[in-house]
Amino acid sequence: MRRILYIEDDLEIGSWVKEDLEHRGFEIQWLKSGDGSEKIVANHDLVILDVMLPGLDGFTVGQRLKKEAPQIPILMLSARTAVDDKLQGLQFADDYLTKPFHPDELAARIEVLLRRSGLSLSNELHLGHIQVNLSENTFIDQRTGEEIILTGKQYQIFMHFLRHPNQILTKEQIYESVWGEPYLEGDKTLMVHIRYLREKIEINPGTPEIIETIRGIGYRVKQ
Repeated sequence: MRRILYIEDDLEIGSWVKEDLEHRGFEIQWLKSGDGSEKIVANHDLVILDVMLPGLDGFTVGQRLKKEAPQIPILMLSARTAVDDKLQGLQFADDYLTKPFHPDELAARIEVLLRRSGLSLSNELHLGHIQVNLSENTFIDQRTGEEIILTGKQYQIFMHFLRHPNQILTKEQIYESVWGEPYLEGDKTLMVHIRYLREKIEINPGTPEIIETIRGIGYRVKQ
């Protein structure tokens, strides 16, 4: 399931947007302000961001999110229709939709942004003998045709790698994105989860070919 970080303080608008997108098959994490959004943005596929927020406004929050996770598309929502506001938003955002809007248009714009970022409904990835279907959230061992069942944390870790293909990710980056809390030096939790994940997806977990260990730094998945 594709994950959207939705930041909107209007409870009425937020409720119906969240409900509509969930009916369309998205997983929505809804925040009422930008507080804490930088810590969790990397664990999502797209951000929907309102301009008028309590505390820091959407323009400031959006710039920070784009700096933290430049690969994740941001869709701005705003009642501001002035050209200057749109230009300000599009300096960092990938799209800008003015209120009021039809839910079908919002969904269509989301699909366009996800296609650009490589996470469209029909998108499939092949990692060695593993076929990944992003629209169905399935992982198939092509040698046997059987589905590989992952736990919640294993799925989040694997998807975090897929959102950052060919990048060397530190243990701190992975842990803080998946668990949403600071990494403590010496904590073996992530290492244990990756060991069990490798046992499910690697042909030979002792010499992994999908999840590489970058000694002294972290891990990498090549695509």
